[in-house]
Amino acid sequence: MLTEAKELQGIRCNLQLKRPHIMGIVNLTPDSFSDGGCFQETDKAVAQALKLEQEGATLLDLGGESTRPGAAPVSTQEEMDRVLPVLEALRRQTSAWISIDTSTPQLMTEAAKLGADLINDVRALQRPGAVEAVAAAGLPVCLMHMQGEPGSMQKQPVYTDLLGSISSFLQDRARVCREAGIEAEKILLDPGFGFGKTLKHNLLLLKQLDQLLDLGYPLLAGMSRKRMLGEITGREVDQREAASIAAHLLAAQKGARILRVHDVAGLKDALDVWQASLNEEQEAG
Repeated sequence: MLTEAKELQGIRCNLQLKRPHIMGIVNLTPDSFSDGGCFQETDKAVAQALKLEQEGATLLDLGGESTRPGAAPVSTQEEMDRVLPVLEALRRQTSAWISIDTSTPQLMTEAAKLGADLINDVRALQRPGAVEAVAAAGLPVCLMHMQGEPGSMQKQPVYTDLLGSISSFLQDRARVCREAGIEAEKILLDPGFGFGKTLKHNLLLLKQLDQLLDLGYPLLAGMSRKRMLGEITGREVDQREAASIAAHLLAAQKGARILRVHDVAGLKDALDVWQASLNEEQEAG
């Protein structure tokens, strides 16, 4: 077991992990489950990213392929055409970390050239050439667990040992990355809430999230506006901000250090209150 990670090693600077960071989601797709089509134009996408940064996001996640359940695949060229112009324009206007949500090796390589800080791959670099692309670029990477593929992942997912399966998969993918030359300090893990998991699976995962810290890598949690929150609250996608804040605050308390969300301001306030209470406890002690 590795010692608990204190920072994520980046190209431009390291990301300190003493406190949780917020990753703001900027979907550049026409079909994402909650905001598809809202930010397809470069200027609108950049404006949204800068708004999220102003509200408290220290990472901005650009995605050109929808990974919602049942999502259709997108060509490599189309994904690159969606992402690269926004990345190039945004890099000139922000010092925040820019994350690229992709499984496509060609996009990983080109994004690194334009100043991306992190590769966020829901397929954990399993596509041919992906591990090599990230290793050559020298970028940190987020490896996510998913049972199946986006098109079929929610068709009766079954586990005999949920946490054991997730832990084993992530540990193996981290090992593959390290053997390819990606340093441990550049690896981030995401257990994949909502990706090939039922509501029961997601709730159990949230309850036991801190056990994944034993793998020795920082954790990312992403539950923003997801179906699991709708199943709990009965609310539609655009009414799940409060539930998203609650879920991510619980994840932070369980040790997650990067929280991937659509709505930044409310979560920033919640984290500030939580952190203030922790500081008071420390001073009183």
